Amino acid sequence: MQYTNLGRTGLKVSRLCLGTMNFGPRTGTAESFEIMDRAHEHGINFFDTANVYGGEKGKGITESILGSWIAQGRGRREKTVLATKVYGDMGDWPNESRLSALHIRRACEDSLRRLQTDYIDLYQMHHVWREAPWEEIWQAMELLVQQGKVLYIGSSNFAGWHIAKANEAAKARHFLGLVSEQSLYNLNARTVELDLIPACEAYGLGLIPWSPLGGGLLGGVLNTDSVGRRGSEGMQKNVEQNREKLEKWEALCGELGEEPANVALAWLLNNKVVTAPIIGPRTKEQLDGSLRALEIELSEETLKRLDEIFPGYRPAPEGYAW
Repeated sequence: MQYTNLGRTGLKVSRLCLGTMNFGPRTGTAESFEIMDRAHEHGINFFDTANVYGGEKGKGITESILGSWIAQGRGRREKTVLATKVYGDMGDWPNESRLSALHIRRACEDSLRRLQTDYIDLYQMHHVWREAPWEEIWQAMELLVQQGKVLYIGSSNFAGWHIAKANEAAKARHFLGLVSEQSLYNLNARTVELDLIPACEAYGLGLIPWSPLGGGLLGGVLNTDSVGRRGSEGMQKNVEQNREKLEKWEALCGELGEEPANVALAWLLNNKVVTAPIIGPRTKEQLDGSLRALEIELSEETLKRLDEIFPGYRPAPEGYAW
């Protein structure tokens, strides 16, 4: 396994992050345990979850599965850099969602209880909330850090200017601020190259891409043997809209002799701002297959051809101006 620093911090994390959104709704508890154990066997130490994952509002089912796994002991917690999130609806009453100081405090306590741990390594804001001033948010986060319940703070689904505003406010409070951003990023979704990636680079945030395979679109979807969500109406529509690109994409992967999913991950890993793409395996076999991405080296010619198939962006304003 390869490791890197999470943004500007000294924290070492694996170059692949185990996403757990499938745990509960699509993968049962026993198999989820097997996947997490296999991840450790491969040296993957970075696990990502969220309090809203699990399919049932307010239950935190996925966090509870992780907690039961951690409770088995034998170094599971000590070997894991554990990341979870706060923001989503955890109930129907006011203050059971978003980023008020009250909800941040309550949500953290609830996550700690479900995860059966006394601290969270990376506590991420799942989305921006414009109603709460940064003074309130940072005050709440600082208290959690002081209490030892949270070590690092990250964001998810922020824009570049949100990161700038957040970290300037943190700097004024002599606080470390955001150290990572989790965002949609893959070959077919490159909007973040305009301002988000430059902001992450400027402020020392590690980028953690979610949906690195575009919801399965980049996983060899034209192959009749493909599985997963390929047969859904939404996926079929997406395939037809992108068929020309996908044909060229899968042909290029065929020339390289590599599985499309692994090339898509390798492309993200080639970006110096990317810390670790989030992989969401439903089985141990899918997890095992993802490790190949770490061994793929993409030549300049291949990177150029990928840019021709999936055009990206230059940083703003050059990306849309002269």
